[in-house]
Amino acid sequence: MSRAADPDEELHDRVFLARVLEPGDETAGRWLRELGSREVARRLRVKGARPDGVSERRWAGLLARAERADPARDLAAARDEGVRFVRPGSAEWPGQLDDLGDARPVGLWVRGVADLRMWALRSVAVVGARACTEYGSHMAAVLGGGLAERGWVVVSGGAYGIDGAAHRGALAAGGATVAVLACGVDRPYPRGHTQLITRIAEQGLVIGELPPGDHPTPSRFIVRNRVIAALTRGTVVVEAAHRSGSLATARAAQRLGRHTIGVPGPATSGLSAGVHELLRGDAVLVTDAAEVVELVGDMGELAPDRRGPVLPRDLLAPGARRVLSALPGSRPAPPDEIARGAGTTDDDAIARLYELRALGYVERHGDGWKLTRQSMISLRHDHSRG
Repeated sequence: MSRAADPDEELHDRVFLARVLEPGDETAGRWLRELGSREVARRLRVKGARPDGVSERRWAGLLARAERADPARDLAAARDEGVRFVRPGSAEWPGQLDDLGDARPVGLWVRGVADLRMWALRSVAVVGARACTEYGSHMAAVLGGGLAERGWVVVSGGAYGIDGAAHRGALAAGGATVAVLACGVDRPYPRGHTQLITRIAEQGLVIGELPPGDHPTPSRFIVRNRVIAALTRGTVVVEAAHRSGSLATARAAQRLGRHTIGVPGPATSGLSAGVHELLRGDAVLVTDAAEVVELVGDMGELAPDRRGPVLPRDLLAPGARRVLSALPGSRPAPPDEIARGAGTTDDDAIARLYELRALGYVERHGDGWKLTRQSMISLRHDHSRG
C-alpha cells in the first residue's frame, strides 16, 4: 500500500519542477497527469527512466537543469521577498486554471496579500499593444477604473502601453489588479515599470510561473498569455495590430470558452486592425466597463442579489472577518475607515474587501463599501445563534 503524499514533499516537488520544466510544456504536463509530480521529480533527481514522448537530447537537458535546481533555496528566496508558491489542489489555487489541461502551470509564485482564488472569481483581463496610442491608453485606463469601481479585478501583463494603463486605472480607482509576469515575480519587468509593479504587489497581486530570479524570453511572454486568459472570465483587447501578442491571449480565451471582447478604434489605425479582425469573428464589441460587466457577469457573477454568501462567516480567514466586522451596517464606508476599524492597512483592507465581494458579503458604492442585504441577514442569523 502506498503511503499518503506529504504536503511538504509535494510542495518541494512542485517548486523543483517549476525550476526544471518550461511553462506551458504540454508533454511534461502529460507526465505529471499520468505519473504524478512525485514520480516525475524523482526520475529527474536520480536520472531515472526517460518518460514517453521525449528525446534523449531533451531529457539530458532537463536532467542538467535538475542538477542545479534547489527548491529549498527558491522557497527561502521567495520568503525573503514576501512571495509564496501556490500549487494545484491547494486552498488558494484558482480551479479555472485546470481548464488548461496538460498546459496547466506546475504552480504559481504569488506576491501580495490577497487570496488569488477569491480574486480570480470576479476578474477580467484587459490587454493590448505596448506601443499604444493616446486613445488606447485612455480607454484602457477608463476600463480599468470602471471595472474596479464595479467590484471586478483587472488582470493584465504589467507591460508598457495598454497593460500599464489598465493597471493604473484600477489602482487609481482604489481597486484590485493582478499583474501576470513572464519572469520571476521578484524581478519586475519591464524595468521601467518597477514602481508600478511594486505598487501592484502592495495593493494587488503579482503572479508568475517562473521561479525567483528567472528572466523573461519571447516564448515565455507568449505562453504567459494562456494564464491570463484562463484565470479570467473574459479578455478585453483595447488595441492590437495584426501580429500583436495580445491576440494570443484573446485566442486562448476563445479556446477556453471565455468571453472575447474588443474595443474598436479608428478604421484607419493599424494598431486597431487586430481588434477589428477579432470583432469580425466571435468577439463582442464594447465601449465601456458597464458593457464588459454586462457581458461577463452572466458567467462570472455569483449573484449576490439572489443568494447568500458562499461561505459562512466563521469559515472566513481571520483578516477577512476583521474587515467584515469593521463595516458599518447602514452606510457605505471608505477603505481607510474600514482599515482603521479592522486594525490593518488600507491595501490589506482593499484586498479583503475584494475577497468578500467575490463571496457576496459586500458591494462597492462609489468610493465606499457596504454590506449586501444578504450578508446583513446572514450576520443577524449568526448573532441570533450566538
